[in-house]
This record gives sequence, C-alpha cells and structure tokens, in this order.
Amino acid sequence: MRLLCDADVDAPLVQHLRDAGHEVLYMAEIEPRAEDAQVLDLANQLKAILLTRDKGFGQMVFRQGRPFHGVLLLRLAGVPMPKRKELLAQALKSHGHEFEGNFSVLTQNGLRVRPRFPGPESGK
Repeated sequence: MRLLCDADVDAPLVQHLRDAGHEVLYMAEIEPRAEDAQVLDLANQLKAILLTRDKGFGQMVFRQGRPFHGVLLLRLAGVPMPKRKELLAQALKSHGHEFEGNFSVLTQNGLRVRPRFPGPESGK
C-alpha cells in the first residue's frame, strides 16, 4: 500500500510500516515544514493514503471540500508505541482496501471509515 505520512507521525510507526512492506513516504524526510494543503496535494498526486495526527485535515476535506485520495487520522495519543504499531497494522490489514476515497479515524477503541459523500441510506 502506498502511504504518505505527515511529519507529525511518529518515526517508529513509519519504520514499522516500511518493515511491513508498505511503500511509505515521510514528510519529515521530504519537507518537514510543508503546509497542510501541500501535504494533501502531494498525497493526491501520489495516489497515497495520508496518515496524520492533525485533525485539521478533516476541516480541509469536509468543510473546505478539498479533494483527497484517502486520509487515515491517527488518534492514538497516550497509547504505548507497541500497541500503536499493532492497531495500525491490524487496521491496514483488515480495512486498508476501504481507505481510498474515505476519511478514516483510528483510535484505541476501533476504526471509523467515513465516506466524503454519504449515501442516501445515511439520511443526509
């Protein structure tokens, strides 16, 4: 899976993803001070799922209507690193095919996959 990790993603998680065989680009290595819009644009150009801890990407996607290939928001503050690695690996293995075109949130309690445009069955 092709992933673009925002600069705020922990380096051990990035390495764990690489060790698992994922194609991972890391903004901390490319352009650590890039603006969020640049990061989202790069993920789109690369057709990569953006991994981030920055809730501002939700604003960009849902309020500003910015296009996106897929976003996985990591809400794992306070979770020990070994557990973070396990949760992320499990989410990618079980639900990675759902991340493209969706905004997903991973917490220690589970994963939510939210489409940008909910279907008629959602009541919206």
